[in-house]
Amino acid sequence: MLSGPRSRLPASVAPAAVLAAALLSSFARCSLPGRGDPVASVLSPYFGTKTRYEDVNPWLLVDPVAPRRDPELLAGTCTPVQLVALIRHGTRYPTTKQIRKLRQLQGLLQTRGAGGRGGGVGAALVEWPLWYDDWMDGQLVEKGRQDMRQLALRLAALFPDLFSRENYGRLRLVTSSKHRCVDSSAAFLQGLWQHYHPGLPPPDVSDMECDPPRIDDKLMRFFDHCEKFLTDVERNESALYHVEAFKTGPEMQKILNKVAATLQVPVNSLNADLVQVAFFTCSFDLAIKGVHSPWCDVFDVDDAKVLEYLNDLKQYWKRSYGYTINSRSSCTLFQDIFLHLDKAVEQKQRSQPVSSPVILQFGHAETLLPLLSLMGYFKDREPLTAYNFKEQVHRKFRSGRIVPYASNLIFVLYHCENAKTPQEEFQVQLLLNEKVLPLAHSQETVALYEDLKNHYKDILQSCQTSRECNLPKVNITSDEL
Repeated sequence: MLSGPRSRLPASVAPAAVLAAALLSSFARCSLPGRGDPVASVLSPYFGTKTRYEDVNPWLLVDPVAPRRDPELLAGTCTPVQLVALIRHGTRYPTTKQIRKLRQLQGLLQTRGAGGRGGGVGAALVEWPLWYDDWMDGQLVEKGRQDMRQLALRLAALFPDLFSRENYGRLRLVTSSKHRCVDSSAAFLQGLWQHYHPGLPPPDVSDMECDPPRIDDKLMRFFDHCEKFLTDVERNESALYHVEAFKTGPEMQKILNKVAATLQVPVNSLNADLVQVAFFTCSFDLAIKGVHSPWCDVFDVDDAKVLEYLNDLKQYWKRSYGYTINSRSSCTLFQDIFLHLDKAVEQKQRSQPVSSPVILQFGHAETLLPLLSLMGYFKDREPLTAYNFKEQVHRKFRSGRIVPYASNLIFVLYHCENAKTPQEEFQVQLLLNEKVLPLAHSQETVALYEDLKNHYKDILQSCQTSRECNLPKVNITSDEL
C-alpha cells in the first residue's frame, strides 16, 4: 500500500515513471485479499457519483470480464474503424476534506458516548474502526485498478479488430494529471496486457510497445482553465444557492432529526455536510472493502433518495444544465473527439490505414457530465431546484446512473462496405457505460456521421474556448486631476 501525500503532476511532465510504478504496483496486487463476494446494499442505487460501476451494470457481479454485447450494436457489413473513449477513473479513496469530516463525526460519537445505553447503531459506530487517513486524498484504490483492468478486457473482447495485437502500438492515451487518472490509465494498459499475454508478467512501461499516456489538463480538466466558469460558478458563493437551500429544507431537516436520534447526539451538533459524509462512508466502505458498515444502518431508502438528490443538485448546478458555461467550457474536448473521427474518415476515404484506431482519454465525472450536457443528454423539463424534490422523483438527471466510478462514453466510427450512398458509408454509435446510447436529438441508435456533425454544427464551428471562457474586459477610467 502506498503511503504519504501525492500531488498533481505538472501538465508538462511525461508520466512514464509514474506509470511504470503504477503498473508494477498494480500487478503486485492483482487480487483483493479478503474481499469476498460483493456485499449488496439497498442504498447502492442512490450513491450518486460515489456509485460502483457494477451497480449500474449488475451483470458484472456474475462475470466482471465477460463483455455484454448490446443487441443494438452495428454488425454485418459495417466494421468499426475507430473508437474514442472518455473514461472516468476507477473507484477511489475519499478526499482529505471528506475524511476530516468523518473524523469530526467519529469524535462527536465518542465524546457523547453514542449508543452507550443499550447498544444500537451508535454503539456499533463507536467501535467501528476509522481506517481512512489524510494521505489517501482521492487516490485510486485497488478496486479502482480492477475496474480499469476489467473494462479493458471487456472492450478488447467487444471490439477485437480495433484492439488487435497489431493495433496495440497505435493506441493513443490522454489523461488528467490527477494521480487517480494516471493510475487508471496504467491499470487499463495492464488489462490489455493481460488480454494479449495471459499469465505473463508485465514489462517496463517503456517496453509496452505503445506510447505512454500524455497528460493534458486543458483537455481533461478544461474546467480549471475556463476563467468564466471559475469566476461565475466555482468561486461564486451564490452559484450553488439551491444546494445550500436544500441543506436547510424540510427534507434534510427530517433526516438530521432522525440521524441525531439514531446516534443519540444533539441535533444541533449535526449539519447536512456531516450527514452526507456519513452516507458516503457507507458507499466508500462498500466500494473499497466490499463490506456493509454500520454507517449504512443509519439510513433507509427514503433517506438515501433525499441524499442522492442533494448530490445531484450540486452536480446539476456546478457541472451540468444549471449554468450554460458548465457545458460550453467542454467545447474543446468535444471538438477534439471529432478531429479524431474526421481524420479517420479522411484516411479511410484515401484507402489508408487509420493511424489511431483507439483513443482513450482518462478524466473525471466533472469531465463527462459537462460534455453529456453539451450534447443534450439527461435534460429534464424543469430544472432541479431546492423546492421540487418530490416532482423530480422520476428525473432523468441521476448522476449515479450516468457517471459512476469507471463510467465511460464511447464514440464508435463504422465504415459500411455496402453503403447505398456516400453519406451512408460512415456511421457512428455512442455507448454510455457499455450500453448503446440513443442520440439525444433523434433517439435513434445510429447516425450517419455527416448527419451527426450537422446536428452539432454550432458546437463544432462556433464554440470557441477563448470566447466562451474569457471574462469581458472592464475599462476603468478616472477623471483627470
